[in-house]
Amino acid sequence: MSSTATAGIPGRAIVIGGGLAAMLTARVLSEVMDVLVIERDILPAGPESRAGLPQASHTHMLWAGGADAIEQLLPGLAKEFEAADARRIPLTTGMVALSPQGWYRRWSESHYAITCSRDLLDWVIRQRVLREAGNRITVMERTSVVALTGTSTTVTGVSIFREDAGVEDTLFADLVVDASGRASRTPKWLADLGVQAAAVREVNSGLVYASRLYQAPAGLPEDWPIINVQADPRCDGPGQGGVLTLLEGGRWLVTLHGTRGGEPTKDADRFQRFASELRHPIIGELISKVPPLGPVSVTRMTANRRHFYEKASLPDNLLVIGDAIASYNPTYGHGMSVAAQGAVILRDTIQRYGWGSPGLTRRAQRAMAKPVSTAWTFATGTDVFYPGATDTGPTAGERLAAAFVDRLSYTATGSGPIARALTDVMTLRRGPARLARPSVLLRAMVGPVKPALGQPPLTARERTAVGL
Repeated sequence: MSSTATAGIPGRAIVIGGGLAAMLTARVLSEVMDVLVIERDILPAGPESRAGLPQASHTHMLWAGGADAIEQLLPGLAKEFEAADARRIPLTTGMVALSPQGWYRRWSESHYAITCSRDLLDWVIRQRVLREAGNRITVMERTSVVALTGTSTTVTGVSIFREDAGVEDTLFADLVVDASGRASRTPKWLADLGVQAAAVREVNSGLVYASRLYQAPAGLPEDWPIINVQADPRCDGPGQGGVLTLLEGGRWLVTLHGTRGGEPTKDADRFQRFASELRHPIIGELISKVPPLGPVSVTRMTANRRHFYEKASLPDNLLVIGDAIASYNPTYGHGMSVAAQGAVILRDTIQRYGWGSPGLTRRAQRAMAKPVSTAWTFATGTDVFYPGATDTGPTAGERLAAAFVDRLSYTATGSGPIARALTDVMTLRRGPARLARPSVLLRAMVGPVKPALGQPPLTARERTAVGL
């Protein structure tokens, strides 16, 4: 595979990136062609961190919609997650969450989420994909893609730089997929080919993420819930919140976040104080009782940014997937699930129309916009109200959508059916149309049927286990 190769070699795809989106995409494409995965880092042999994924140190959740999608592509992976000590959290049973409208109740299970470290999650998926695909997937590490080759109408491959050899090269392929994530360079590469740029929307609340690991208390219940104190965009001052999750190895991962003027810092001495000063101090109270296991990690690249590739005239043989299409405020944890659903959409499109059919990549790109739009609505529906998030402020449509979601969230604090409907959409199992059903609208008009909770809905056993 070098510059001496000829264009149009049958059955070769190039996937840019080596993360979750890239591996799931490679698994799909390996059913119809050979796949070359190009990755800048050296992919670790175990559940370890890598330089190209600094956000891995923060909280990650794989919602039911994403986990279901991965299970379709890799049947039985749920058992592999369990064997690796990842946790399946029943929802909303296993979540203690303070919304801007009040504490949610812990209703009986209707959905679920998978929680573990991002390093573990990527490793479990990567080893399964590479083991199953055999020699149909080749990984080229320490290699950067520097350009697309071809014309404004057809992509023929990529130009690369091999860091190990210090040389440039050209690789040809029948399909190029950008799964490189938030740092995608596809807009520049398309401009270099003379392609008109896709429309872009950015909503940047100035959010900063800070995370730290703690040793969880001995004897903590196996079904320990996710603790989530959400920010309130309507209150005076910056929005601040935090999440506490139980990871593999009996560790708590605490992620705190704040918008402009209220950002957390790397200062370890201030971390617990920041948590205690949130809208409710429960996370600060919990971590005050246990020892930290390392320093504070901070990430500032959290802007919501969406490229409307589904509406653009992209060249043939090019597809963009995952965070390279749209990246979101990490608070909602939708990125991995949207990427997984995108891979399923690609598989279904290939199966329906056949590999090599005219317009295949355009069909797949348009179809991927559906889960992207759902996640985008959740991520920007709050962020757009923070000062400086956009140049123009929220649109009329965004204000209307936010008011509707506010009413649903308020009703969900005391209505099981509304809580399940919201969770349907939040976990990406259903689209926003689920919330427009007459039964949902009627219940939203009535409001909550149970009284508001004044305190976090922890059980007596949970409180005892942590000394509250």
